[in-house]
Amino acid sequence: MSSFVKAMDSMPMIVKIILALPVLDIIWNIYRVVRSAAKKSVLGIILGVVLIIVGIPFMWLVDIISIIVCNKVLWID
Repeated sequence: MSSFVKAMDSMPMIVKIILALPVLDIIWNIYRVVRSAAKKSVLGIILGVVLIIVGIPFMWLVDIISIIVCNKVLWID
């Protein structure tokens, strides 16, 4: 699991932005769940699953903005 997190973190910014587009943003939601599972954060896992179900309409915009500004996807850990 940590290799997936490292691979996603080490991608170039343009690839991260492409993966944050509306249809492909599910990848960042899965990243959040895997990252929380790697850190053994139950709250993070639960929130990640909820975002997979509910956050699809708006999380892509939050992800694009956070990638442009911080070069990472925002998450609670």
